[in-house]
Amino acid sequence: MIRIVHGDLAEAATDAVIRPVTAEWTAVTHAMRRLEIAAGSLPAEQCRRLGELPVGSAVITSAGDLPAQFLIHAVVRSLDEPVTGSGVRRALQNALRRLAEWGIERVAMAPLGTGAGNLDADEAASIMMPILSEHIQLDGPPSEIEIYVDSEYEKDVFERHLALHGGSAAGEAPGRTNTESD
Repeated sequence: MIRIVHGDLAEAATDAVIRPVTAEWTAVTHAMRRLEIAAGSLPAEQCRRLGELPVGSAVITSAGDLPAQFLIHAVVRSLDEPVTGSGVRRALQNALRRLAEWGIERVAMAPLGTGAGNLDADEAASIMMPILSEHIQLDGPPSEIEIYVDSEYEKDVFERHLALHGGSAAGEAPGRTNTESD
């Protein structure tokens, strides 16, 4: 099941959260910076110990003070390599591999590769939704994916791409809006 949620990723009550980062572990958007602050210092310390990673990598750390148990850091940009569709695709596929290896069933995530000077929401959704839909159809894990977006525009874009890849609209959950696909 895939849901599109207009809300704050730092509040997601789930098993794990996928967050896009640079190879130097910095947040790629203001929303990801808020998530980083909400998680506290433990995940940041664990990341620093790992050192710089190549674009497309994905690693798991504790989620610190977040309601989730784990953070999956998906590297989408480095000093030498800007955000590209290929880098986003590799990062998402590797994040899904980490989730499957750990048997993590429920995950929340932000759009990968978006933000100032990066991919627009439509391009990010066109890359992410086929990968996520195929993964769900192959019976994951994870079996539940929530994509947290920051605006109604992003929500509409991701809902449209979800529908293109076998998704269907669902009703609104209390306190948030979502769309889901089984």
